[in-house]
Amino acid sequence: MIKSMTGFGKGVAEFGAKKITVEVKSLNSKQMDMSVRMPSLYKEKELEIRNLAKSILDRGKVDMYISVETTVVDSGTTINVPVVANYIEQMRAMNKQLGLEIDDASLIQTVIRFPDSLSQKIEEFDEAEYDALMKAVNDALLALDTYRINEGQVLKSDILTHVGNIEALSAQIPQFEAERVPQIKQKLSERLNEWLDPKMVDQNRLEQELIYYLEKLDINEEKVRLANHCNYFRETVDNEEAPGRKLGFIAQEMGREINTTGSKANEANIQKIVVRMKDELEKIKEQSLNIL
Repeated sequence: MIKSMTGFGKGVAEFGAKKITVEVKSLNSKQMDMSVRMPSLYKEKELEIRNLAKSILDRGKVDMYISVETTVVDSGTTINVPVVANYIEQMRAMNKQLGLEIDDASLIQTVIRFPDSLSQKIEEFDEAEYDALMKAVNDALLALDTYRINEGQVLKSDILTHVGNIEALSAQIPQFEAERVPQIKQKLSERLNEWLDPKMVDQNRLEQELIYYLEKLDINEEKVRLANHCNYFRETVDNEEAPGRKLGFIAQEMGREINTTGSKANEANIQKIVVRMKDELEKIKEQSLNIL
């Protein structure tokens, strides 16, 4: 099954008055490259979250954002009344000694900034909250995986279209091959006649050399190997779970056969076909980079 490496998923879970939202997106990457942004309260669970993401997504450049909303107005911060009262008493004594006047509102605004005037409640992590968090993470990852599968079907259709185009172009080559050999023989004969007296040329030896030369220009093997690579490409697409890297390697082999065909062609129409096949191959390579 082909999966794209690009996608988006979202998961939401509720725990008490909290609403935990997880959003995850991915792009193509050779390895698993994951970035996680979450409240500090959940940091101790980051490794477990990363392992879960790795098991579901395999690889890709993954960005995960975890946020928490609460329906209860509770900042977790309280005023340390005894400490504030002590500060105020000291400030009033100092003002009286210095002959200064200050109203109570200004005094409170001043001392509330002093050390230990405010107490921050330390929030504790509840295992039930952890279960809610992991549910949201799992839902987001599965949603992303489903997105990847759907995008993969689009990729599959597009990439196999380009493979089919290469096969169709390769099938056009034989019609120009029949004319290629006589043209090459004629050109070589004309050059020999320019350089040497025809009476001095051993025709039997000339025929042998022509056969040897034409065999080196034969492209039947390249056409057969290219057809085999195209078939292997289709089989890999249909039968393997995560064929992205392998499809890239097969595309490289297809490129070698196409390039060799072009270097051996010595015929304008075949060269044009080779250029068109290279264009289709580049599209295949680009799409292969997005396949898991």
